[in-house]
Amino acid sequence: MPNPFGRRLLLTAPAALLAAPALAEAPWPSRPLRIIVPFAPGGPIDQNARIVAQPLSEALGQPVVIENRTGANGAVAAELVARAPADGYTLLFSVIHLSVLPSLMPSLTYDIERDFTHVTLSAYYPIILVVKPESPIHSVAELIAAAKAAPGTLSYSHSGYGGGTHLAGELFAMQAGVQLRQIPYRGSAPAMADLLGGHVDMMFSDAPTAIQPVQAGLLRPLGISTPERSALIPSLPTIAEQGLPGYSAYSWGGVSVRAGTPPEIVTRLNTELVKLMHDPGVRERMLKIGAEPRPGTPAEFSAMIHGEIAKWAEVVRRADIRIND
Repeated sequence: MPNPFGRRLLLTAPAALLAAPALAEAPWPSRPLRIIVPFAPGGPIDQNARIVAQPLSEALGQPVVIENRTGANGAVAAELVARAPADGYTLLFSVIHLSVLPSLMPSLTYDIERDFTHVTLSAYYPIILVVKPESPIHSVAELIAAAKAAPGTLSYSHSGYGGGTHLAGELFAMQAGVQLRQIPYRGSAPAMADLLGGHVDMMFSDAPTAIQPVQAGLLRPLGISTPERSALIPSLPTIAEQGLPGYSAYSWGGVSVRAGTPPEIVTRLNTELVKLMHDPGVRERMLKIGAEPRPGTPAEFSAMIHGEIAKWAEVVRRADIRIND
């Protein structure tokens, strides 16, 4: 006897098969996201990422997990994201080091411009030029004069080769036409400790490290490295306005994803990140750790990174900066 349901099954089966792929594709985001941070927990980069992660999770309705992947000045983290699926679930907290590494490590397995879509800048981390209160140097002009009078004798500490505080000092020396003796340390904390201990003459310090000693009167700030005066210390003149026009050097952080991530996901991420970084509560938390919020468009962030790569390549070349590759 013929199956009375056979024809109905034949008619309905194709429709069910066509509907299956649509049912399998849940709208983004349908599971937790992770932000890959290139440095260890507790530092300003990590703190900034965590400040961003909390409200981003609330906006997207999914957990946003911080994953610290240290090594090779940020290259380990960048390589991990460059190899991750381009689905918007693995984010990179990009940092200044990633724009310097192409000049220092030609064997990188990724390209920071080609292999990533840069969603938004998060913040500047201004660099503050500081000396001890008993130093005879009271201004950038006096520093330049002293350095010219005794080439190579004034020393500055920094947090390590190729980082923002090192490059800020090298750029200063180039633009001022002076010779400074740079002394590297494994991080900002020991570099600051030796300045406070009187073992070096000055430091181009990241703002998160310098602000508390400055506020406590343990250091005298001479100038700030950003193009305009910073909201962190509005009364402190820029280095540029004290005799070095055009001087600009600062660390920065932002959010990137793997190239090929769907444009609608990039747009959603940018919209939510920009919105949350304009929130007064988030802004206040960022300023407290020495991060000055600077959200913008993907195009603006990409253009900034392109400019940073070219700028620091010239500094690396002229200063003959090398690290083990």
